Amino acid sequence: MFGTSDLLGINYSDYATIRNGSYTKLMKAYYKKAASDDPSSSSVSAATSTSKDSSKTLANIESAADDLKKVSETLRTNGDKSLFTKKQTTDKDGKVSYEYDTDKIYKAVSDFVDSYNKMLKEGGDSNTNSILRSTKSMVNLTKANSNMLSKVGITIGTDNKLSIDETAFKKADMNTVKSLFHTTGGFGYQTSVQAGMIESYAKSEAEKANTYNKSGMYTYNYTTGEIYNTTT
Repeated sequence: MFGTSDLLGINYSDYATIRNGSYTKLMKAYYKKAASDDPSSSSVSAATSTSKDSSKTLANIESAADDLKKVSETLRTNGDKSLFTKKQTTDKDGKVSYEYDTDKIYKAVSDFVDSYNKMLKEGGDSNTNSILRSTKSMVNLTKANSNMLSKVGITIGTDNKLSIDETAFKKADMNTVKSLFHTTGGFGYQTSVQAGMIESYAKSEAEKANTYNKSGMYTYNYTTGEIYNTTT
């Protein structure tokens, strides 16, 4: 009558009902009725808030934020692995000089631009106010540095996305690039801080009790870097 169970007393028919979402529909209907007769129910609702974003959206936001932090960290690396360590070069006349490797620096900054634009897109797709505010702060930070960025061939489009001109970048003063992307407190560092805040907010949202999606199908709680059984 009640379905099969194993030696541990697990009823697999009941378990299947919970997994396919019908159980939660019945329980919601029951507790909705009970809540109307219980004035303390409002405190329970407040304690079990759900995220405004899907697990997939939050995972994309977290991934984009992590990528932006990583490329920013690459540009700020010190020591022998620093992109801003001048390399010895010898010209055709045998004259030795020390120059920046503009090809490598350009590649790293270009990766930063790509990651920034991805972060902008994913953050803008959110419905969570804290994520939207931090994404807006990142945009405002970039606009505040627009003059310096333009000096190294980086411009802000009407959609707030960045673009980089390779020729203009390689002709620019690499000390200006270094000031923007290598120094602590520079544009790259501050952008990384904003990305870290966005990532933190995404994780916080993901920890809310949104274990059932809009289709009534069961989905596991989101954990960092993973999406489990999410129905879109």
